[in-house]
Amino acid sequence: MTPSLAHTLGRTKKAAGRRSAENESLTAAGRAGFVARGVVYVLIGVLALRIALGSGGKEADRQGALAEVAEQPFGEVMLWALVVGFGCMALWRGSRAAGRRGPRRKAASRALDGGRAAFYAFVCWATATYAAGGSQGSSGDAKSQDYTKTTLELPYGRYLVGAAGCVLIGVGVVLAVRAMMRRFLKQLDLGSLKGRTRKVVTVLGVTGGTARGAVFAAAGVFIVTAAVQFDPDEAKGVDATLRSFAHTPAGPWLLAAVAAGLILFGVFSFASARWRKL
Repeated sequence: MTPSLAHTLGRTKKAAGRRSAENESLTAAGRAGFVARGVVYVLIGVLALRIALGSGGKEADRQGALAEVAEQPFGEVMLWALVVGFGCMALWRGSRAAGRRGPRRKAASRALDGGRAAFYAFVCWATATYAAGGSQGSSGDAKSQDYTKTTLELPYGRYLVGAAGCVLIGVGVVLAVRAMMRRFLKQLDLGSLKGRTRKVVTVLGVTGGTARGAVFAAAGVFIVTAAVQFDPDEAKGVDATLRSFAHTPAGPWLLAAVAAGLILFGVFSFASARWRKL
């Protein structure tokens, strides 16, 4: 073997080693991110279930979930663990948006991952601020109303708010339909999911994904209502959206069902951390 060939082979092996290490790191980041997402969804579901049962106090949203974590033994440590998890999710989504993970994907899919990366980066920053002793600011419902009010005051603001609501409704419908069609199974390592385990994970994905989509769609309906009535107070955050389910003819039972679905989606996120193809 000539020196130049040996040198080239050495550089190729080093590059392959770096890529392998990078892939392993990004895979670990993705798994950590799904665990963090699962924790928050489980807690939101538990808080919503307490409201349905008449024993709730905290807001059933991400802010309420973080407050619940902070009250537990070693709460500060757990909050920082969530910060790391959300940061890892942002990193993993960003790598997919940049085309560094998996096979070549369509531009729309990469753009969607880019948006998700930005969202989780914001969640990471907000969680870190809270973990460091800062305030989460106003409630999620108040923030939703403030954003809606600001947008309504812009030229064509009513149409912008209405369009945002329609997009949110569309996202919710897509999430629910994809869950019911079991599209998520394509993202899982089905070779490792067999028998009863696969059935359980499928139920978690269908039920949890449908409940999640219903919450998104309901929130979008309230935003569209705010646009039609030109009233920012009609806009609702996650907490008020969930509470609205209790005011339907089905009463608290519907809220309890949605809350249980969100808990199941959180558990499905844990399953994704274990079996998703990352």
